[in-house]
Amino acid sequence: MGQRRVPYASVAALLRRELVRGEGPETAALMARLRPVKRRGSFTRAEFLSMCRWKSPRAIRHCEANSAAAVRRVSRAVLATRSEQRRLELLTGLRGVSVPTASAILTLVDPRRYGVLDIRAWQLLWRLGTVRRKPAGRGFGRDDWLEYLGEIRRHARRLGVRARSVELTLFLCHRRLQKGRLYA
Repeated sequence: MGQRRVPYASVAALLRRELVRGEGPETAALMARLRPVKRRGSFTRAEFLSMCRWKSPRAIRHCEANSAAAVRRVSRAVLATRSEQRRLELLTGLRGVSVPTASAILTLVDPRRYGVLDIRAWQLLWRLGTVRRKPAGRGFGRDDWLEYLGEIRRHARRLGVRARSVELTLFLCHRRLQKGRLYA
């Protein structure tokens, strides 16, 4: 990973100095359009495809293979369960939905509780000694996501901010420190 030295001793120190509370205009607009999803208890195929495109435009043709009925059925179950593990299992059961894409869907629907599991945020957590495996930040599974979610929620609670704010701060800090190619 080509990255400049991380100028912080801990995630807490990084967040104290660099915490981001807002969203970019496109992401903010998408989140606003998705606000009714939780109340409605499901998302549409069009909303699903918008969320997938936001996270991973390359995988969109796989996501398009999901029928409206399948998306509606899965989204209802995802929003009805309280189990984080079950949410992940349901979402990754859809075609084209990886663990990072599932985390993005949950983040866009509920940014207070979720942040996107992303290579950049994970690599930065690894560099700061918060996560101990997968230094390249790839090949995520359920346990990685649950560990990541716990970490960003812990910091969000301590700071009184959304989990998305913690994740976005890590993402942007990594992007600023990155030298060369992200995927070597």
